[in-house]
Amino acid sequence: MVEAVAVGALLADARGRLAAGGVSAPEREVLRIWADLTGRRPGDAVLARYEALHPALAARLEEAFARRAAGEPLAHVTGVAGFRHLELAIDSRALIPRPETEGLVDLVLARVRRGRAADVGTGSGCIALSLVTEGDFERVIAVDCSRGALELAGLNAGRAARRMTGRLEVIRGDLVSMLGDASIDALVSNPPYLSEAEYASLDESVRRWEPAMALVSGVDGMLATRALLDDGRRVVADGGWIALEVDCSRAAHAAGCASALGWRDVTVQADLFGRERYLLARRSARS
Repeated sequence: MVEAVAVGALLADARGRLAAGGVSAPEREVLRIWADLTGRRPGDAVLARYEALHPALAARLEEAFARRAAGEPLAHVTGVAGFRHLELAIDSRALIPRPETEGLVDLVLARVRRGRAADVGTGSGCIALSLVTEGDFERVIAVDCSRGALELAGLNAGRAARRMTGRLEVIRGDLVSMLGDASIDALVSNPPYLSEAEYASLDESVRRWEPAMALVSGVDGMLATRALLDDGRRVVADGGWIALEVDCSRAAHAAGCASALGWRDVTVQADLFGRERYLLARRSARS
């Protein structure tokens, strides 16, 4: 007969294991994993500390704690990540959404809320789903070249379907190649923007668990950004916007590229940490 394990004892052991594994906030993450796997609130753990766990649930929790202690990202362990008002399914098929990217959505919605929008390199669908649930766009197109990422975005679209104010299309393609002459009012992207050397120096937890194709953009990190600024002129409507997340060390260079290609009202905006993170520009009839 398997001996029952009390909640408090299991969580105390898990805190020690996560701390030994280098997790910076073991208490918070242990409670988050426990809450997500049990469907309860983190604060309930105190009241439940003497409760005996069903052996099957205890085994699931043990496995989850072991994965996190081994360095697997918290979002992959729990299978979910928050982004703005959304709770997204997350795994290794796409980047884990970052808080900085939420700011990109704010900047877009402050400039355009209607018409057509496209999220290029959609990954989990976090940007596209934010636009189609918070804006009044009649059509939002989510594009990615990864079949796995599109499957994940489709799953998240199903979860958010009731909150959509317009139509969402999920299509496979490389950057804007499948958009044709779509007359997009807001072309939005968090493209790969690391150089090959920068990627090689990333923490192993990122290189091991998140897709390289969503992070690396050539020798100088600008390959995707340049392509979007160049080819975006074909798909963005006159007066429409392009909004890109960029590496803070190359924001000024990206802005120069945009100006040279004929985009107007080119601006660079800072993220919530004060780093130059977002490039915004409008298309003129001449660009």
